[in-house]
Amino acid sequence: MREPNVIGDWQECADVHAGLRVRVHGLEKAEPPRGRDEAAEGLAYFRFRVTVENRMREPVGILLEDGQLDIRTGPDGESAFLDWRNSQFIEGFDLYPLRRATAVLFAAAPEHFLNLVDIQVQLKADEEWADRYLWSGDLTVPDGLPGTGARPDVGSESLACQISTFLREEAERGQG
Repeated sequence: MREPNVIGDWQECADVHAGLRVRVHGLEKAEPPRGRDEAAEGLAYFRFRVTVENRMREPVGILLEDGQLDIRTGPDGESAFLDWRNSQFIEGFDLYPLRRATAVLFAAAPEHFLNLVDIQVQLKADEEWADRYLWSGDLTVPDGLPGTGARPDVGSESLACQISTFLREEAERGQG
């Protein structure tokens, strides 16, 4: 895990898990699920999705539970509250070739920390651990036009802008 992915990017797994792709996407503010109002007092709820795609030739058993996710927010990387009761994990699912499985997860953190959200995922496939991958995003910047994956003009100081610029520069260096 040398550099973070931007929320919404696919990450190709390596080595034994070559052919699996993981994506953290759909990061958005959300209302606390019913019955969690008291637990969320003073915190801003948000949700995101983790999708796993199988591009291998054989089915693979996927496991993604709360212990395989780490969510950090703010400049000091404070741990966010992962609402495991209301999240929908992937538990022992046989993922066939050319199919996807998605987990919908709820978390909460102080509102003023939502400008930096880091989500680390370590998938388990066929009882073997895949590498850990990190996605970074910003809940305070509105998304771009639907379907474009682009954000409107934002200041060069935003995390998403810095990551996008870094990845673009690295891609250009790799081609040159």
